[in-house]
Formats: sequence, C-alpha cells, structure tokens
Amino acid sequence: MKASVIGCGRWGSFIAWYLHSIGHEVTLYGREGSAHMQRFMAERSNGLVTFDETVRLTCDMVQALESEIVCISIGAQGLSSLMAQIASFGVSGKTFVLCMKGIEIGTGRRLSQIAAEAVGASNDIAVWLGPGHVQEFLAGVPNCMVIDSEREAVKERLVGVLSGGLIRFYYGTDLIGNEVGAAAKNVIGIAAGMLDGKGLSSLKGALMSRGTREVARLIRAMGGNEISAYGLCHLGDYEATVFSRYSHNRRFGEAFVCGEAYNELAEGYYTVEALCTLADRYGVDMPICRAVHALLYQGADAQEEISRLFTRSIKREF
Repeated sequence: MKASVIGCGRWGSFIAWYLHSIGHEVTLYGREGSAHMQRFMAERSNGLVTFDETVRLTCDMVQALESEIVCISIGAQGLSSLMAQIASFGVSGKTFVLCMKGIEIGTGRRLSQIAAEAVGASNDIAVWLGPGHVQEFLAGVPNCMVIDSEREAVKERLVGVLSGGLIRFYYGTDLIGNEVGAAAKNVIGIAAGMLDGKGLSSLKGALMSRGTREVARLIRAMGGNEISAYGLCHLGDYEATVFSRYSHNRRFGEAFVCGEAYNELAEGYYTVEALCTLADRYGVDMPICRAVHALLYQGADAQEEISRLFTRSIKREF
C-alpha cells in the first residue's frame, strides 16, 4: 500500500519509519527550506530515524498526495491553512489520518472538523491518537493507540493496514471525546511540569484524577461520551505526558515556572486557550485549565494558583 506522511518533525518522521517498517511504500513530505527536511535530504536521518533509499523524500505536495492514505503530523494551529492548500488540488478518494492533537484557537474546532470542512465531501477523515514516544518505540517498547473516524469501514480498514508489532490499535467509538481528550492531556502535561518545577510532584496523582474529571465534563457537554476521558486518548496517555522525560509539554511547564527558555513545540500552550473558549461556550467548570491559562497568558503566580486550587470550596469527590 502507498502511504504518505505530511510533516517531517519528530512524530511525523517516526510514522513514516513505522509505516515503512510494516511493509508500506512511503513518501515523507516536508516544506522546502524546513531544517528537518534539509537534514533528511542531506543525511536521510534526523538522529532518531534513518530512511533507506526506498522511502521517498519530497517537498512537492503533488507527490505527497499521490498516496491513498495521507497521514498528517504538523502543529495543530497550522492545520486549517494546510487543508486549504490540499483542497486546492481537488483531491478525492483519499483517507486523511490526523496524527496530531489540538483544538483550533479562536474557533474551538476539533481537527477532524477542520479537515472535513476542507476536503471531507469526497475524502475520508480519521484520527490516530494515544500514548507513545518516538524514543521508546525505536527502542522496541510497544504501546496501545486508537483509530477513530465517523465511518466504521474507515476505522476497520486503517486498523488492519496500520497494525504492527509495535502498536496495538483499538477502534475508537467517540470522535468528540477522543479528540478533546487527546488535546486536553497536553494541558495536564504542562500543569504536571509546573508541579515538578515547584517541587510538588507528589500532587500529580491529584492532578490526574481531577484533571480527568474536568475534561470528562467538557466532553459530555460537547455531546461526546465522558468515559472517553478515561481511555487511551487522555488518561491512558498520562504516563507519556505527565511523567516522561520525553514529554515536551511537561518539560515546557517545568521550564516556564523556573523561568527557563524552552524552544520545542508544546501544543498544550495553544490548546489551553481553545479549551477555555470551549469551557465558556458550554458552561463547564475547568479549574485546572483556567489555572494553567492564567499562568501562561495572564502572568499569574504559580504558587498562588496552586494555593487557589487547594482552597476551592470542599465538595464530594464524585
């Protein structure tokens, strides 16, 4: 099967490597001038994955769109413009698999909504979500992930062609819950890093418990199944996001409260803005997300925000 990956960052390049490893004919697309792509063109490696000559590297979008299955792994806030570009080629009969997590700032749109509005009339849209870090996969450590789509036949086909020894896929049953949960876990990851930075790592248990509850409330208010928050898209991804040394969001949160620079993409920085928009729209109480937002966007004091969360009115846990 021919498959393309749009996005040559750490996760996108791993997906290309993984698809090739399970026997697919793979094209990896990166923007011309991208530092990642320049290195791949020169060395066929980014220091983590190395491609042999059978993997096609291209900066030509037309070539990337030749495949029947097109995986997309870019920053979530850039998806709308990318999908508009893809739509301009008049594509049809493709399956676009969104291998990224986020919610659009300003509109609160889920990523599958963005893609479907651009190209969904004659193409299928799916999401590939769940835990796992490139470094661990490449070391042979397997994990479980989720494929979800509006169409059962699309899920079944993708699980069939994407499954391999490293990844066990589950069929998603709640596109709203899976997308919102996956995006929101990055915000919880930032909060976890802030606790680490303040020497309060023992509070991560409470963070995970209460964070999952507020995300579940939002999912339910949006029309999804709140149980999804307890699945692989959110709670099941906490180890990789809340504890792992490879988690960009956790490391960003820690660096932020310590006053240190951090230059890698932490998608939760943007997601928390969108989550607060959704919380307002649906009337959902999300105190942890509000606290992270106050710290990142309003210059609030970390110790004061943590204390404020602990002095909220006492209530029943469930």
